[in-house]
Formats: sequence, structure tokens, C-alpha cells
Amino acid sequence: MSSVPLFILLCSGEHEKIQMAAMMASVGAVSDRKVYVLVSMGAILAFAKDCPAETRYQGGATSALMQQKKVPDAIQLFRQGKELGDLTMKVCPMVMDIHGWELDHLVDDLFDGFTGLTSFLGAAEAGQLVTL
Repeated sequence: MSSVPLFILLCSGEHEKIQMAAMMASVGAVSDRKVYVLVSMGAILAFAKDCPAETRYQGGATSALMQQKKVPDAIQLFRQGKELGDLTMKVCPMVMDIHGWELDHLVDDLFDGFTGLTSFLGAAEAGQLVTL
């Protein structure tokens, strides 16, 4: 695989986009590619610790089918990428401030701290950037 790092800017709360980000991140990480994910805007709601799995995701017809067919959960895919590869996940401090949340409000064992958009985009100049 490519040695160019993959940077994923996840902003949408749509299930289909969160799922695609998780699949890209986990496949990239287990394929010996450095992957960096920044979760921001509406996407952060899907990572709330107290959000039940059955209401975590919102989306269209494909989302309903993914839930019906019990595809692997996006949170679990992100965790697998972290466990099996080089995946770093950060959260946007501005969005956390808007919600009045700290890191302990988010699902456990997933996030590696905060990073701002300016820093993330600066680092992404050295790799491939995907926005979902």
C-alpha cells in the first residue's frame, strides 16, 4: 500500500459517511498506512458515550439496510484500526466546547485527544485528505 498518510476529516453525522470513514480508516491502518481522523461538527454526536447503539446513527435507506443486516459497527471498525494499525483519532476542540463536553463524554478507548482544524489541515499537506 501507499506510504502516504491518509487524513480523514469527518464532519457529517450521516451514518453512511461515518461508516465509510470507519472502513477507510481501518483498512488503511491495517494496510500499514498511517491514518489520522479528525471528528468534528455533526459527526461528534455519533461518538457520545451515552448514545445507545440503536440511535447512534441517522441516515437514509442504506443506513437502514446496514442496521438491518447488522454490518460491523463504525465505532468497532475505528477501534480495530487503532488496535491493528497506526490510526490516530482526534476530536475538534471547538465542537467539544459548543457542546460543553470533555473527552470523557465520548466513547471509551477511541480518541487520542484534541486537535484544531488549522493544525490538522497543516499536517494533511503531507498526505491524502478525504472529507466526509
